[in-house]
Amino acid sequence: MKPLTRAVTAAVALLASAAVSAAQVGAAPVAGVSTPPGSLGGQLTQMVLGLLLVVGLIFFLAWLLRRAQGAAPRGGQVIEIVGSRAIGPRDRLLLVQVGKEQILIGHSPGSIEALHVLAEPVEVPSGARPAAPEFAQRLMELMGKDQKDKT
Repeated sequence: MKPLTRAVTAAVALLASAAVSAAQVGAAPVAGVSTPPGSLGGQLTQMVLGLLLVVGLIFFLAWLLRRAQGAAPRGGQVIEIVGSRAIGPRDRLLLVQVGKEQILIGHSPGSIEALHVLAEPVEVPSGARPAAPEFAQRLMELMGKDQKDKT
């Protein structure tokens, strides 16, 4: 069993035992307070606490998963998108670098085709922005911000 799986299993077991003990404490009668066993207030409180516990568990597991993915060793990327250009509403041209070779790729919803393998790689200026999706790029332009300002 992987260490991450053990950690997630232990966290789930701990939270489940805490939920059971909280339910037992909530079910115990409080001295001086007389409520019928099936009162609406008690059921509503138990439902809200259970819901908060489940939502908290979901957020905790999402956080744990993000941390585990961030901690995974990432080797150098072999395939990198050098440039991108939309040529239609759903069609794109992509310039992809694989090792020292660059390939021009046509991408449409139904297919991906290698259009040309460049004999000489295209030089990308060091100050050039990385390829960004059109929506994000357009949103930045509309907001009056430039991606170069981030660095």
